[in-house]
Amino acid sequence: MNKSSKIYVAGHNGLVGSAIIRKLESKGYQNIVKRTSQELDLRKQAAVEYFFENEKPEYVFLAAAKVGGILANAKNPGEFLYDNVMIQTNIIEASKNFGVKKLLFLGSTCIYPKMAPQPLKEEYLLTGELEPTNEPYAIAKITGIKMCKSYNEQYGTNFISVMPTNLYGPNDNFDLKTSHVLPALLRKVHEAKLNNSPYVEVWGTGHPFREFLHVDDMADACVYLMENYSYKEIGEIINIGTGEEISIKDLVDLIVSVVNYRGDIKFDPLKPDGTPRKLTDIQKLNKLNWKSRISLKKGIEETYEWYIREKKYE
Repeated sequence: MNKSSKIYVAGHNGLVGSAIIRKLESKGYQNIVKRTSQELDLRKQAAVEYFFENEKPEYVFLAAAKVGGILANAKNPGEFLYDNVMIQTNIIEASKNFGVKKLLFLGSTCIYPKMAPQPLKEEYLLTGELEPTNEPYAIAKITGIKMCKSYNEQYGTNFISVMPTNLYGPNDNFDLKTSHVLPALLRKVHEAKLNNSPYVEVWGTGHPFREFLHVDDMADACVYLMENYSYKEIGEIINIGTGEEISIKDLVDLIVSVVNYRGDIKFDPLKPDGTPRKLTDIQKLNKLNWKSRISLKKGIEETYEWYIREKKYE
């Protein structure tokens, strides 16, 4: 990519897409194409084909997706499967048809088997059963990975797939019905502080371990890979993470400290924990000379400041 390249960021208003936009703009990229979901329904093949035929982007960041936590996945499995398969299929097909030079597809570490050895290596893909609570989403993402690989092999495209660990940061989703664990906890603890609630209830036992990556680090890695490495160098998929994990209990304690909440925490062991542990192996990424920079504490502090400033909880 060069600074005048025409770059399409699909999902530019989302957590990842907005971070990629910030990163690209900070590096001087000026020719960035954006479309809201109201302007372009990515689930509609004809609309996507028309857009690509007219705009002819040279590079594509495929960050558009229907995302959510355990509750959202459990209630809407059909939507999570259909919407994600259609969005990514239409964009990957149009990118091939209209000569996109390079595409980056955003997957997720939920593609790995529930009981895969830890840390999660790229070669563990499709070696066991998926976590049931987000299986439709994971199947959609695996479809995208295999589509990129198949197109590269058949059509000679240069489509790469990255697997980020759990992301958080500015523009995250704080809706308690659809959000992931970190923003949900941040909102719950903040509102408990505002309301002087004596305790906060947290789903599960607090025992599972999770890895969290600030979305600005994620965006930095995505742009770095797009600028420097091809599919032939990266292979089918590459993990993006910190290589560090924290228990949900310790995460809650960290959030309580950042928010300065004085009440108690009550875990509900009758609610699902999800996958017991999910840590990415990032040796492949580290060999390409990239490492995360934002610590979890600093990242949560910045996210909380943004959350208060933007009043996304109202």
